[in-house]
Amino acid sequence: MEGTQRGLLLVLSAPSGGGKGTVLKEMFAQDGNLRLSVSATTRPPRPGEVDGQQYYFLSQEEFEQRIASGGMLEYAQYVGHYYGTPRAPVEKWLDEGRDVVLEIEVQGGQQVKKLCPGCVSVFLMPPSMEVLESRLRGRGTEEDAVVRRRLEKAGEEIPHAAQYDYIVYNDRLEDAVADLQAILRAEKRKLERNRDCIERVLSTC
Repeated sequence: MEGTQRGLLLVLSAPSGGGKGTVLKEMFAQDGNLRLSVSATTRPPRPGEVDGQQYYFLSQEEFEQRIASGGMLEYAQYVGHYYGTPRAPVEKWLDEGRDVVLEIEVQGGQQVKKLCPGCVSVFLMPPSMEVLESRLRGRGTEEDAVVRRRLEKAGEEIPHAAQYDYIVYNDRLEDAVADLQAILRAEKRKLERNRDCIERVLSTC
């Protein structure tokens, strides 16, 4: 019999167009214990995006006020806009035993790893830069100059994968999802998360 554990905090990063959203959609369809932290951003909504679902869309002034009050678990600037993670919902879910995914870029991921050393960090790696460019252009939501900037940024971000606990290659969706699920299962069985089970089991003799 398992005791109640604090939830696992999963930091998932990838370059823009790396497929985080597609992979996570399948993960959440298969695991009802997962929760996705909704990030805040100062970028304008894309077509179909709703405030409080994909992001909390804040003005720059509002975002900076939250930074000053300590209300952000992490934050960063990316392609001219702020992105960050509100702290309170994440802590609440973890205390309830929920596993929480932070879908964030590498700068924010580094901040979380410092603040939350027990988190698990995964870098979702595209199969090639050519595939990454194709995915970005396939969105059809951004001008060519923005796509080029995102590709340049990806070239800066990918080397930071060396600082993550795991690398998952996002070539085939089902393989990437299976790898992430295996990582979560293995991390939950680590000794530091299960030390109390030794005495608990012995106490049932």
